[in-house]
Amino acid sequence: MTAAPMSGRKAQAARNDELILRAARTVFTADPGAPIAAVAERAGVGISALYRRYPSKEALLRKLCGDGLKQYAAIAEKALDAAGDPWEAFAGFLREIVDADIHSLTIRLAGTFQPTEELTQDAVRAGRLGAEVHRRAVEQGVLRPDVTMADVALLFEQLASIKLGDEERTAELRHRYLALLADSLRTPPAHRPLPGPPPEDEELRSRWTPA
Repeated sequence: MTAAPMSGRKAQAARNDELILRAARTVFTADPGAPIAAVAERAGVGISALYRRYPSKEALLRKLCGDGLKQYAAIAEKALDAAGDPWEAFAGFLREIVDADIHSLTIRLAGTFQPTEELTQDAVRAGRLGAEVHRRAVEQGVLRPDVTMADVALLFEQLASIKLGDEERTAELRHRYLALLADSLRTPPAHRPLPGPPPEDEELRSRWTPA
């Protein structure tokens, strides 16, 4: 059975929602302080259409981050379900997270709005799944054991900060440097101990508390 096609009005609303979210991601990752009107302008929709779907800028920011967390969780679940080479399962997880560009939202939007209970639950679930991907890679002997999931999160943020040329060139460069980083994470061969302690979870969570 296939789903019944949406009515013209519902289909248009769905298209508008997709345009709004795509525009919001572009606008707010470039300038978190941008007004919501800039999103409507970029999306090519009326401000009233935007407000019918998202009554405030904060609601729109929550939606963006919630979608990002759900996408992260789905990628982690895929890695956990993967059969075959353990390193390739972990490396595939890294590549898909970089492709999804989820951590651009963390870099630009952390601390700019108050998370809801639902968003907190999504974050906990995504964190738990990511930690399981990490734990399995360590236990299978393909990931150096002195690298924590917090280390990996900050590596993702470093890769997300790379922006040069158009989207295609940016993606190419991010994967170039991901390959370099991945080589340093893999075992064997053995590596020297990393200098300094890894970031604590509380250090990462504190960035989401509005100033």
